[in-house]
Order: sequence, then structure tokens, then C-alpha cells
Amino acid sequence: MTNKYDKVLYVGISSNLAGRVYDHKNKTFPKSFTASYNLNKLVYFEDYYDVHQAIAREKQIKGLLRKKKIELIKSMNPNFEDLYEQILQ
Repeated sequence: MTNKYDKVLYVGISSNLAGRVYDHKNKTFPKSFTASYNLNKLVYFEDYYDVHQAIAREKQIKGLLRKKKIELIKSMNPNFEDLYEQILQ
């Protein structure tokens, strides 16, 4: 997740990506990190069927330098477009 200026990056996991992005977009949890920084744009995601693999990958991505995270995002989404509508389909 990022904001409209693509300045702040947030990495997380969810068993219901569409629902979680909805929460971020609507600031369901107003004191959360994503709400505080107006992170309401989904720019990257990966699908995993095994929760342990998902957690390991989340930790791996969180450990990357910002530059590497941006390269990862651009490999899938070069224009940092909001992918929310894509995951709803």
C-alpha cells in the first residue's frame, strides 16, 4: 500500500486482500499506520496458499531497502496504479 504521492510504503499480509484494502481505503481503523499516512492505494500483491510462505515473504519484503521495494513494485506495476479494482474481479 502507498499514498497518492507514492512516498510511504506499507507491507502486510491478509487472508482477504480485497477486504483488507477496503479497510485501508475507508480508514476502518483510524489509528492504524495506513490511516495515519493515508495509505489507500494497492500497488503490489502476491498470492500464496500457504500462510507460512506468505509470512516468510512478508518478512523478506519488509527487510528490503526502499529502492528494492520500488523495483519490485515496478516489475509488476510500473506506473504505481491502484490495483484494487483488479483484485475485485
